[in-house]
Amino acid sequence: NIEGYPNKEFIDLVKEVNPHQVTLVPDAPDVLTSNAGWDTIKNEAFLKEVITDLKKQNIRVSLFMDTELAFIKKAVEIGADRIELYTEHYASNYNQKEKVILPYLKSAKLASELGLGINAGHDLSLENLRYFKQQIPELLEVSIGHALISDALYFGLENTIQMYLRELKE
Repeated sequence: NIEGYPNKEFIDLVKEVNPHQVTLVPDAPDVLTSNAGWDTIKNEAFLKEVITDLKKQNIRVSLFMDTELAFIKKAVEIGADRIELYTEHYASNYNQKEKVILPYLKSAKLASELGLGINAGHDLSLENLRYFKQQIPELLEVSIGHALISDALYFGLENTIQMYLRELKE
């Protein structure tokens, strides 16, 4: 999986590397981390063109998305294969997990019904990953960067990866 904003340089890189999956994020290349998902209605024409181009290379396309149901419906119409749910709100409010999981449940249900694969990412950690996976069994992949690397400083990379895998399996 390669994740980034679909400008010309990024698309050229993706085509050169030819990954199994590309996750398109709406943030400019100079932004350190994502802070919102795609507005697939406003960006419909642009995204449809990019997705069509990438699918010609047999690359699975995922869109970084908020839980807005109308945007998820549009993701199907423009040809996305998957969505990656933006989980910062869930992670930041994990102390109220039963409440904050609800929009993710609705989004995952709709995405699944529409034939979209479901990925998730942003601020997921050893603390909050298991509950998210238990509530959304359709979850196929998670993107975990900062927390995993931070944990690896204490536990070692191999041990940390195994710890995260256990959270997803239990």
